[in-house]
Amino acid sequence: MSDLFDLTGSSALVVGAGGDLGRRAALVLGARGATIYAADHATASADLNRTTSELAEVGVSVTPLLCDVTDEESVTAAVADASVEHGLDVVVNAAGVMVRKPVGETTLAEWRHVLDVNLTGTWLLNRAAAVPMSEQAHGCIVNISSVYAERVGPVPESAYYASKAGVANLTRSMASELGRLGVRVNCLALGVFYPTNMTAPLKDDPGTLAWFEDRTLLKRLGDPARDLDGPLLLLASEASSYMTGQVIYVDGGWSAW
Repeated sequence: MSDLFDLTGSSALVVGAGGDLGRRAALVLGARGATIYAADHATASADLNRTTSELAEVGVSVTPLLCDVTDEESVTAAVADASVEHGLDVVVNAAGVMVRKPVGETTLAEWRHVLDVNLTGTWLLNRAAAVPMSEQAHGCIVNISSVYAERVGPVPESAYYASKAGVANLTRSMASELGRLGVRVNCLALGVFYPTNMTAPLKDDPGTLAWFEDRTLLKRLGDPARDLDGPLLLLASEASSYMTGQVIYVDGGWSAW
C-alpha cells in the first residue's frame, strides 16, 4: 500500500512555498521522493529561501522559482521552468492573501487584489499547468480552498470568502475539461490552521480563536505541522488515481454542521 503514496521520480511545483502551508506541502511531497520546484512572489523571497534551505537540509532536490500568480507571463514561465527537465506531475497552489475588513471598509482595490491572487491566480496556474500535463497525458493539480467555500465565520472578510468559493467550483470546472486528457484536479478546503502566517494575527483575538475551536467537531484547530500531510499526499499521489473534481474538507468537522 505504501507504494501508492510513493512520489519517487516525479516533479512537483508548489506555488506559495514561502508560506507556512506551502512550505509544509513542499516538505511532505519531497519526503515522499518528489523533486520540488518551490515558487513564490518576489516579496516573499526570504521565506522562499527558508523553504528551499529546509528541503535541501533533508536531502530533497529543490529549485526555487519566482512566480507572481497575478501575472500570466510569470505563471507560464514558472510552469515551463518546472517542467523542462522531467515533465510536471504535481502542482500545488498554496498562494493566497486575505483582507480582514467589514465590507463597507473594504476598498475596490483590496477586493480586486484578493480575487486576483486567490481566484484568478488559481485559474492562471491551472491553465498553464494543463499544457505540459495534457501533453504527457497525466498529472494532478491540488488547489487550496477553505471551509469558507460554503461557510462564513465571525471575521469579516468578504473578498476572501468569495474567492475561496470560486476556487472550489473552478476546481470542478477544470476537472471536467481536463479529465479526458489524463489530468486530475482536486481541492483541499481547509479549516482554521493555527498558527500560520495568515492566521497569526488571531493571537490578539482569543475569543475568535476559541469560537473556531468550539465550532469544529474535534474541538481543536488544524495543526500546520501534521493535519495537511495526509490529505495532500492522498491527492498528489496514485492513491487518488480515480478521484477528480473533488473538494475535500480538512476542517475538523466544521462543514458537517
